[in-house]
Amino acid sequence: MASAKTSKNDRKARIEEMRRAEQSRERRSRIIAITVSAAVVLGLVGFGAYMLNKESDKKDAKSAAAKAPIKGEKDWDAKKLTRNHVTKQVTYPMHPPVGGDHNQVWMNCNGDVYTKPLNDMNAVHSLEHGAVWVTYTDKASAADVKKLGDKVKTTPYSLMSPYTNQTGAIMLSAWGKQVTVDSAADPRVNQFFTKYVQGAQTPEPGAACTSGLSQ
Repeated sequence: MASAKTSKNDRKARIEEMRRAEQSRERRSRIIAITVSAAVVLGLVGFGAYMLNKESDKKDAKSAAAKAPIKGEKDWDAKKLTRNHVTKQVTYPMHPPVGGDHNQVWMNCNGDVYTKPLNDMNAVHSLEHGAVWVTYTDKASAADVKKLGDKVKTTPYSLMSPYTNQTGAIMLSAWGKQVTVDSAADPRVNQFFTKYVQGAQTPEPGAACTSGLSQ
């Protein structure tokens, strides 16, 4: 009789021990789950903060670049650059032109690279929409022309074409702005794009750079 009672007590003790072990495992599992969840949340918060800071740094850098003067840049008073749509030929005082009366149809400037000279009056309309126009003569190296073309192709609101009677081998124009650069590697190329692609000088920001002429 005593042996049966002892066996029953032992069985009860084992059950209690197993129950305590199971409860202990459940507590450890909960602790691990909470710890992992907290780590994930902290990681996401940290990543979010990092991305916000990164975007803020980009905006600050772009803002600084937009305010920085560009060495050798020529500047025309935007208020004196007329913007009438005309059909008669316009004689511009600068080559390439950076503004003035122009044709009512623009050249496509959604990263378009042209291999033939453009009509000034159509290209000026593209500048009015906030495009940067890259032009070059036969004095520009093939490597520079290719590198500039690759940049234009990946930049909405830009276009590129040869230009025969400009003073520099490579020139960049925006509405009221122009600079001659030494090569495609000249840091002023990126500076000009950053500052003037849909920049503050744009008379018609957000206007289309597609559905125009494609030569």
